[in-house]
Amino acid sequence: MVKKIGLAASRTIKVIIYSSPFLRNSLHGSLHCSGDVVTTFISRYYCFMSARKIPKNYRNVTGIAANIKSEGGAPFESTLERDFLYLLEFSPEVERIKVQPVKIEWEDEKGRNRSYVPDVFVQYVEAAGLKPVLFEVKYRSDIAKNWDKLKPKFKQGIAHAKKHGWRFKIISDVEIRTQELENVRFLVPFLRRGCPSQSDTALILSKAQKMQTFTPRVLLNALSEDELEQARLLSTLWFLVGSLQIGCDLAKKISMVSKLWSLT
Repeated sequence: MVKKIGLAASRTIKVIIYSSPFLRNSLHGSLHCSGDVVTTFISRYYCFMSARKIPKNYRNVTGIAANIKSEGGAPFESTLERDFLYLLEFSPEVERIKVQPVKIEWEDEKGRNRSYVPDVFVQYVEAAGLKPVLFEVKYRSDIAKNWDKLKPKFKQGIAHAKKHGWRFKIISDVEIRTQELENVRFLVPFLRRGCPSQSDTALILSKAQKMQTFTPRVLLNALSEDELEQARLLSTLWFLVGSLQIGCDLAKKISMVSKLWSLT
């Protein structure tokens, strides 16, 4: 017997489906599915798109991240991986990513078959001048606790990356969980909506060029006295900040009194 899912679970499933055209089209837009049916479908989707199957995990958060730079789906096994995907999507140096990109297999010193799947493969834009990187995402405490078990896997990751002219890098919560991440999580949704009205964009950039330095509040007040108009223009302003057309210090928390500046 299939149990009916609750309202919260239903909303979660809807978010997952709508965030992925592949899932939405495959389910023909129907949201009248049991939790078991959707879970089974998504698990198969993980297997199709990744070298490693993402297991059910009751300790960490698992899911599929909407990511415009992802080759295929962007499943994650922890909130740390999800946050790293946010940073990669936002970075102008990153051209594309692939989650769980390759399964590395070898035979250990005792003749046992071993395997390892790095978390993310990142390819950079040509102008960045950077080699592609295989990333392993781990909490620093887990690295220290499980180093003896992880070390052979990381050695294989290094060797595999070197063979293909790539780099292998371990990145932890210390490098990921920063104020920049909080700002990126705020800005990415504006980027995903796409370029706003060209006339609004031109209006804001023109005013920004004349003012050179300003805060969001000061800029909006200079553009219009109408609060509804200011609210409409604000989303365009955040898009311009997120797409790096207006300068902002991402190391500091973004607010209506943050210092912004023209890049022209």
